[in-house]
Parts: sequence; structure tokens; C-alpha cells
Amino acid sequence: MHQISRRHEKRAGGRAGGRAGNRTGGRAGAVALLLASAVLLTACGGGDSGTESTRDLSSGTRKGQGPTGGGQSAPDAAASERGRSAAPGEEAGGTAKPDAEAPDYLSTFALDVDTASYGYARRTLGDGRLPTPEEVRPEEFVNSFRQGYERPKGNGFSVNVDGARIGAGKGGGSGTGASDWSLLRVGLATEAAPSTAERPPAALTFVVDISGSMAETGRLDLVRKSLAILTDELRDDDSLSLVTFSDEAETRLPMTRLKGNRNRIKDVVEEMRPAQSTNVEAGITLGYEESVEGHRKGATNRVVLLSDALANTGDTDADGILEKIESARREYGITLFGVGVGSDYGDAFMEQLTNKGDGNTTYVGDEEQARKVFVGQLPAHLEIRARDAKAQVAFDRKTVKQFRLIGYENRKVADEDFRDDSVDGGEVGPGHTVTALYAVRLREGASGTVAKATVRWLDPRTREAREESGTATTGAIDGSLWGGEDDRLQVAAVAAYFADHLRGGDLPGAPGLGTLATRAGELAKATEDSSVAKLAKAIGQADRLRGGAGTDDRPEPSEGEIG
Repeated sequence: MHQISRRHEKRAGGRAGGRAGNRTGGRAGAVALLLASAVLLTACGGGDSGTESTRDLSSGTRKGQGPTGGGQSAPDAAASERGRSAAPGEEAGGTAKPDAEAPDYLSTFALDVDTASYGYARRTLGDGRLPTPEEVRPEEFVNSFRQGYERPKGNGFSVNVDGARIGAGKGGGSGTGASDWSLLRVGLATEAAPSTAERPPAALTFVVDISGSMAETGRLDLVRKSLAILTDELRDDDSLSLVTFSDEAETRLPMTRLKGNRNRIKDVVEEMRPAQSTNVEAGITLGYEESVEGHRKGATNRVVLLSDALANTGDTDADGILEKIESARREYGITLFGVGVGSDYGDAFMEQLTNKGDGNTTYVGDEEQARKVFVGQLPAHLEIRARDAKAQVAFDRKTVKQFRLIGYENRKVADEDFRDDSVDGGEVGPGHTVTALYAVRLREGASGTVAKATVRWLDPRTREAREESGTATTGAIDGSLWGGEDDRLQVAAVAAYFADHLRGGDLPGAPGLGTLATRAGELAKATEDSSVAKLAKAIGQADRLRGGAGTDDRPEPSEGEIG
């Protein structure tokens, strides 16, 4: 058996001070100083969204999503909490409202490259259950599919803004309320990921859940396979450490170079066995200590959490957990990547951890998905290309009557904080794309600019702020959506409408689930994309679980109530 080097003891009403294993007094003092510094920094009020002193009105404390996933809070009482009307001085019925404050034409959110919500929904549907509305985040459905955006030359983002009329063209108008609505797509892309040989070396600390719930088939055994796969994919100059946790956390392997140690690493991975409770706090705290201990300058230093995220011991609050490792995150720039597993999965908890841990999350339901994540994605996307990235879309009040952002409820940022670089944004790596869809209602006879989209981010090395923008006119969104030339835009629309159905939403022009399944099947053939075929299968499963529900006879939303 391989010697365990460190351990976080089980808690009983609080954190125990003892720790098993051999440890020098100097190392213990250093870790104690690290944790004390985290508390001090938190008390002093850093600018991160995990602290109460942050000036962020909506990104520091992410709002929960409602049953419809409605747009941002309206600026006047007419639209209440169900969306934004872009008609100045009008009430819901269209009558004049002389003293009304002019509506807000800005939409601001932190970038998000997570896909776990869609992956877990597919797993849930495959098990014969519908996901709960709270587990469905439309932006993660949409961002699970390739969009084919033009990529920038060099660092930064390309900004692509386009769209189509929802009710126009072949098959148009099958959903209700679509007659004068368009779908606006804001697409952001970073430069393609470098080859494995070109990227910087990586120093990865894997924090693995070995609690009793991980004994279920398809959980810990899938984690073992995933880590074995990754061990073969990483370069000789990459490093890896392994921490496991149940009711306590243990260091199974200190930071170790891959060269000459692959078999040793695989042996340690294979020895993992399920134990007792799920103390995520202990695992992440020890994981960050190991990451700091094995920190490599010039390398990508990251903590990777593999868990079903069903925390039941220790601190089970994401903010409380991350406060303990705040200084490690800020001083060393260590990001947190979450990989969810299991049929019962703490999706919301994992999302909160990774959002506030400057990382992202995905879900692995089978070995095929594990290979996609650990072979096709993680090695190439280890590097961070943009920190605290935010997007702001400014709609033109002369052409736009109403608009609604689809999803991103947990990623909203106050409009005035767009250029406040102390307010938390999202972290984006090379080769990533981010898509945001808006339902937009144009004014009758409108012509000209519809919206200008701007992305702002910090260079990960220099911390210098940079911006790029793109604009769409009425001509750019006047083509037909269904049956149009842009298959990828249609895939994004199908994914968004599917997510909206699962949340019981009311997007204008929403086709029924049966129609969506058919369209997804046709798009799978047109794109020759197996992931789109899986989308069609998932929609069909949802339709059958609802007994063939998904009719198109819902009433058109009234003025000022677009979600």
C-alpha cells in the first residue's frame, strides 16, 4: 500500500485540530499561516464575489432561477420580475405612463462555459426521470454544442452577433407567440487550443470523493477509469497529486511528475475504495494546501474536484468552504474545475463551488463522456486565456421593443459593474466558445442597429483589462430560423427551447417537444454530429415521460411579460 502523507480528521460539531501522518513543524506552521491569512483577507473585504463586501449587486450572490427562467428584473413595475419591456413610458397594456423611469436597455452577465446541467439532464432522462426545473440551466444546454464561430488571431475573443426570425420560413410559426419575435445569438470565441506539446506544463491536484454514495456503480469506478485515462494523456513534464475524502481527507499522492511515475500513479488510483460520509470541505481545503505545496511557477495550477457533490459532513456551504482557501486562490491563481458523477448529483452545490472558485464544471455519466472530458477537453484546455470575463449587450431603443436573455440567471452582473474589475466574472480557456441567446421583439418597421455586444476580460498574466465588441443590425436577424441556412443556430435554438420546456417556461415561439425532437434529428443528419443525435434522443425521452406533452397552444405573452 502507498503511504498516506496527510489527513484531515473527521469533524464533530466543528473542525478538529489534529491531523494524522508525519508532518514537519515548519509545514504545519505554513499551512496554519495560509488559513489564517484567508480568514484575514475575507474579514478585510476582498473584491471577490465570495465575500460580503463585494459591491456586486447580482454576481456576488447569484440569484436562483425561477420556473420560467425569466429575463433580468424589469426597471419598472409594469414588467415586474418577468422581463424587460423596451417601450419607454408604457405599461403592460401599452397605455402611457408619464412618470415612468426609462427602461434599462443593458444586459450584463459573467461568461460561463459550464455544461454539467445538460450532461446531468441526459443522465436523468436516460434513467427514466425528468430533471427538476432547478437543475436545468439553459445556457449550459446551449454551450454543450459546437457553433463554428470565427476565432480571433491571438489572445482575446472574437465577437459574433447574428440571429433569425423565429416565425419565418419553412416550418416557422409552429410555436405560439412567434410572429414578430427573433432569436439573437451572441457568440464569443477564443483562439483554438494549442497542441499538447505547445501548452504550458500543468500541476493538477485531484480531489476525489470516496464517500459511501460513490460506491454506486458508475461513480468511483468511473473516476478510476477517468484518472487512468488522463494519466496516459498528460505530458512527462506535467505533475499530479491526489487527495481523497469521505468523512476526512487524505493525501494519497503528493505532487509528482508524470515522467517515470505513470504506473505508480495508476496504482494509487486503483487503490481508492468507498468509505463513509461526504466532507467536501475537508477535501477542498486539503486539496488547495497540496496545490500550494506543489505550486509550479509558469505552470497551470488547478484543483480538480471529482464528486457527486452530496455534501453531508463539515461545512456544506460553498461560500464557507471557499473562504478557507481564499488566499490560495488569490495569491497563487489556483482555479477549481468540477467533474460531477452519479445518478444523484448535487448539481447546484457543485456549480456554486466552481463559479466562486474561478472555474467551471462538467458532468461525466459514462466512459464515453469521460474520454471526451479527460482526453478531448481537459489536457488541451488547462490554460486560462481570460479571467473575470463579462459580457454586456446594449440594445438600441429605437429598434427593440422587448428582449429577454435565455438563462444565465446565476451569472448576472449589475450593469454598472461591467467595468469594475474587482467584480467576479468567468474564466475562459483556449478553444472555448460562449453563446448567449436572446428573444428579441423589434418595433414595427424597425431598421438599423439591434444590439452591440461587448466582452471585457483581464489578461491572466498582466491583469490588463481588454475589450472587444460586435454589432448586429435588423438585416442580420431577418432571415428564417427554422429551415434556414445556419444549422448551428438552429441547434442552439433547439437546445434552448428544450431546456425551457424542462423548466416549464414560456419562451415565445416554443415548438412542442415532439417537434423539437424531429428538428434535432434532422439537424443531426445535416451536421453529421453525434452530439446532436443524442440531443434528439434526450428530447424524445422527455416527450415520452410527459406522455407526449408539448403542445403549441399556449397564449402569446402579453406586453411587458416576456419572462
